[in-house]
Amino acid sequence: MDALEQAIYARRPADSLIHHSDRGSQYVSIKYTERLADAGLDPSVGSVGDSYDNALAETMIGLFKTEVINRFGPRKSKDQVEWETLKWVDWFNIKRLLEPL
Repeated sequence: MDALEQAIYARRPADSLIHHSDRGSQYVSIKYTERLADAGLDPSVGSVGDSYDNALAETMIGLFKTEVINRFGPRKSKDQVEWETLKWVDWFNIKRLLEPL
């Protein structure tokens, strides 16, 4: 709960955001779920035994880390990370091949 409160305070999230998590007991507790609702966050938790709820988010994070963070090494500033992220998102959404080779 402390980490959630810190994130809500620091980020001041807008409405209609999705909170991605696994089905860990802390993420499906009544108190945690109620706090998400109070903050206007929708939980992303699938049914027991499926991994579809987080699969896309985890895949995208893995691709980003492999293709940007690990490939080019540590960045020197927040602005540099932001710029590299924007370039990768542009490439991923607009320029990459969208069909099998």
